[in-house]
Amino acid sequence: MADNKETIICPACGEEMEKIYFPDQKINLDICLKGCGGIFFDNRELEKFDEKHEDISILSDLFENKEFKKVDSSIQRECPVCGMKMVKNYASTKHEVEVDECYSCGGKFLDYGELEKIRSQYNTEEEKASDVIKELYSATGSYLPEFEEKYNQQMKRPSILTKMIRLKRK
Repeated sequence: MADNKETIICPACGEEMEKIYFPDQKINLDICLKGCGGIFFDNRELEKFDEKHEDISILSDLFENKEFKKVDSSIQRECPVCGMKMVKNYASTKHEVEVDECYSCGGKFLDYGELEKIRSQYNTEEEKASDVIKELYSATGSYLPEFEEKYNQQMKRPSILTKMIRLKRK
């Protein structure tokens, strides 16, 4: 999760990205303010910004009244940190927002506006996790109690999902 130290080039438009410090998260994000408005998240940084309750006011202020270059999001991109080809993946099981992800260093690149779309998909982490469990159940056709139990232990809550899945089986 360590920030890359050098200035990086935007994988979408080729402009130099600016490092912006977010004091609440204690993270520098690389943001393409002179080009397309894209954001590069080093490994595991996105999880500190992807929920509605997490403060992104600095980002909102930076983007206010700005117009950004249009880019072709279908073109395969290279990771600006390690140079590997990035892979397009969905941000959640809803399959609504596609992001560029580097399997080598774990970085993620979001085009302008994608962070807001990701943040609007779920109200809580529990809702997101519930969708993941439903997707696993749907894909495998079987109930995965060890996965649900581990999730419930991490969330420190009783198993509501067990009841939901048992009702679905009947």
